[in-house]
Amino acid sequence: MKNSRGSIPMCPSPTSSLRGDGSGGKSNSSSKHFSGSKFSLNSQKSDSSEKSAKSVPKPPEEIETIAEKAKFYTSVGLGTTAILSAFAFLFLIPFVVDPAISTIVADYDPVPVTCLVVDVITGEGIKNCSWSSCREGCTSSLIKCTQLYVNYTKVPFSEFYLRYNNTDDVIWDVSYTRYLINSEGCGYPPMTNCTIFNKFHTIENKGKPFACYYSRAYPEVVIGRYSWEDNLKHLILSLIIPNVLFAVSIGVLSYWYCPCCDKACNKSSRIYAEKYPTKEDFEIMQFQAFASAWNEKTKLLCRSDDDDELEY
Repeated sequence: MKNSRGSIPMCPSPTSSLRGDGSGGKSNSSSKHFSGSKFSLNSQKSDSSEKSAKSVPKPPEEIETIAEKAKFYTSVGLGTTAILSAFAFLFLIPFVVDPAISTIVADYDPVPVTCLVVDVITGEGIKNCSWSSCREGCTSSLIKCTQLYVNYTKVPFSEFYLRYNNTDDVIWDVSYTRYLINSEGCGYPPMTNCTIFNKFHTIENKGKPFACYYSRAYPEVVIGRYSWEDNLKHLILSLIIPNVLFAVSIGVLSYWYCPCCDKACNKSSRIYAEKYPTKEDFEIMQFQAFASAWNEKTKLLCRSDDDDELEY
């Protein structure tokens, strides 16, 4: 039908509207699906890139720098250990090694015998103090000293009161001899306290027998402290620990930085390797032999073909 103006309106058909709506819906859904797949691909790529970044090994240059730094700091530690162990051994010689060796040489009886203090002399000044029964510090000069003289019998201290009722009936094996706190007559606090030592023998235990150790090599030497196990343990530790640390440190440093030591260490292996061919050398020799044989065969075949052509 015509309208009032005489023009015919063009109405869209329902099919076209449905097609238009359907195409719009599909395009929207496809765009959403495409954007979602794109986001998932990006996330997968980022995850894979992170994993690959984690799994990528370090370059060899970085590994070499780390190894060089570790070697440098280890070398510094080994050098310091060698120096300290050398000074420690020099320090232990007069304070541990020498007293331990002198104690072993004196050969003290491990079973304590019976001693009795018979005289106490207290002196002052260097001239009056040529020795002392106890001294705190083995290198300090003697200004004040307490000298103890004892009598001792070889009767074990554990059996003394079973045999004798008093000290008047005792027959002393050695009389009026020097009495020392240990084989050197000195020590360092807190193991050695001369005040307590002198107080015990001059006041608390005055006129009473006590346990002591005499030397079987030098019978006139008597000491108050002795232990074979402790003496041997201190001697072994003072000899082994610093020397082993020094030898290991110097050995490793020499192997790393001394070219002569490196050649000496690798000399035998190189000579042994030069005597016998390796597997790769053996394979190369086999290949060369096969190639030379093949070349000879090909030369013979070529010569025979040339001869046949000339005859023809």
